[in-house]
Amino acid sequence: MTPGRLRAKDLERPFHGVRIVAGARSRESDAGPLGADRLARADLLVEARAIAKALPPHAFFTGRTAAILLGAPLARGAELVVGVPAPARAVRRRGVHGVKVAPHLVHVIEREGLRLASPASAWASLGGELSVRDVVVVGDALVRIPRTDGGRPDPGARLATIDQLRHAVDAGRRVGIGALREAISHIRVGSASPLETEYRLDALAAGLPEPELDVEIRDASGRFLGITEIVHRAQRVLVEVEGDHHRTSPAQWDRDIEKYGAYVAAGWEVVRLTARHIRGACPGAEPRAVRMVRDVLMRRGWHP
Repeated sequence: MTPGRLRAKDLERPFHGVRIVAGARSRESDAGPLGADRLARADLLVEARAIAKALPPHAFFTGRTAAILLGAPLARGAELVVGVPAPARAVRRRGVHGVKVAPHLVHVIEREGLRLASPASAWASLGGELSVRDVVVVGDALVRIPRTDGGRPDPGARLATIDQLRHAVDAGRRVGIGALREAISHIRVGSASPLETEYRLDALAAGLPEPELDVEIRDASGRFLGITEIVHRAQRVLVEVEGDHHRTSPAQWDRDIEKYGAYVAAGWEVVRLTARHIRGACPGAEPRAVRMVRDVLMRRGWHP
């Protein structure tokens, strides 16, 4: 490349010594579940691949950056977090937060051509900057077992197990170890979104019974009716946490109506929750979700 080509207007300069094609970042919309997270990850992936060209071979992405690249539902920070194994010198570059990591506290993997802290290592590095609640949200996202387009569980697509997270906690002293130890006892397999995790934590803190998560619902003859996020089987109560796509997608709306009708016919009662129910209608407003579910559970025979 000539100096003139490197100065061309169709190239961006995200980092010193690096060029990418202008417009490489995502400009599409994604109205599906966790669509904003997918778009943010796609943009971060472009930046990570760009800066990787200028990093030393022993460097790797860690912390918040690695967690997002792995698929965790987190807001990105202002800088990319790049680690090196101690005692190597931390990376110092504009747009990069360089850290030194004790080798026994991190396991490095390669994914999509990038060196990253493993899911469990990345999760464990967040204890010093996130609340316990947010550490649980990220942990739930990493240990969930995704389902295929056909609705079948796909254990091979899971990013981490609870045992792997626990092993990362037990690997040695690190910043935020107390938050990690508290969080690990609350992480469960089955939450498909931050809203589901937030509701579950609030419900358990309020004394509601521990539910089953990500359950296939069938009628008395064994006919498959649908998959529900949160199930109280003893009371025949199903809790559905609905993102905005349930409202804006006509196809999803039709499926929901048919599914909920089948649930009711099979003897279940459905409680539908939105983000406003779980997080409050506005700042300072009391969330209503736990009270809504508690009332239904008590009407169906549960007693605190």
